[in-house]
Amino acid sequence: MRSRGFTAIESSPRSSATTLEEPVFSSTAASKLEPITTSSKASSSSQVLEPTPLAKRGLDVTLSATGLLLATPLGMLIALAIKLGDGGPIFFVQERVGKGGKHFRSFKFRSMIPDADGAEGPVQAEEHDPRVTPVGEVLRKTAMDELPQLWNIFRGDMSFVGPRALATHEAETRGGNSVALSAIPGYRERHAVVPGLTGIAQIYARRDIPRRQKFCFDRLYVDKRSFWLDLKLIFLSFWITFRGKWEVREKKL
Repeated sequence: MRSRGFTAIESSPRSSATTLEEPVFSSTAASKLEPITTSSKASSSSQVLEPTPLAKRGLDVTLSATGLLLATPLGMLIALAIKLGDGGPIFFVQERVGKGGKHFRSFKFRSMIPDADGAEGPVQAEEHDPRVTPVGEVLRKTAMDELPQLWNIFRGDMSFVGPRALATHEAETRGGNSVALSAIPGYRERHAVVPGLTGIAQIYARRDIPRRQKFCFDRLYVDKRSFWLDLKLIFLSFWITFRGKWEVREKKL
């Protein structure tokens, strides 16, 4: 699939009687994702495992602190609207997987009815999902439900830009449209960087594509990450927010 300069090439897994070889997605050109195996050059792995640049962390702290201060009045209005809507909790708290596989608690404004997952456990939101509240519908279209994650960014649990912060159940679920990402070669490299509030997958991938394809976009960011790419993705995220297109199923850009 092609999205404004990014091309994702998905490779099917190849199996034999004794081994199951999954592709690792790495970028060898600015506009391509090409499958490689775990026998890739050591220089590529060491590049992936580089520490987060000081400039990136400085940008995260500056923007998140500014955002927390400026968004406080808006956050109070959102909290009041949620509480008046159904009397349920204001925040949706979920355990996520961060850098190095470390778990952290992610905070969002609640956009669904209380106990939306019920006894069946977490279920991916669908188009026109009846569990989404009227207030939540507005929050999700504009990504305002994610304002509390500025605190996660300020703390260092997340970055503004990075691979998606997976919920713990996503890494453990097998079958259907899900995939046990921990079983895929390249999973460790994906978690060698801080997960992001936004990123290539969040911007360019359609919401209803299989998680394995979203993983390709995550790996593209890991391989091509830079300070300037972060600035571009932040700008595009603001543009999508301005247009209220975060919940659309088709392309956002």
